[in-house]
Amino acid sequence: MIKLTKLNGKPFALNAWLIEQVEETPDTMITLNNGKKIIVKEAMEEVILLSKDFYTSIHQVER
Repeated sequence: MIKLTKLNGKPFALNAWLIEQVEETPDTMITLNNGKKIIVKEAMEEVILLSKDFYTSIHQVER
């Protein structure tokens, strides 16, 4: 899950596995693999970095 912010300022967590596409139009719009679209305050690059961090964290092995 990645933590994002709706345009009304309310934070929410999004399952990163559901993200199909992220675009700036100029607001950042996330299209999910079920076709639903979500507009967030974060920039596209930030959503990408949060997603990368999420995927990195689930592939780390505890030692």
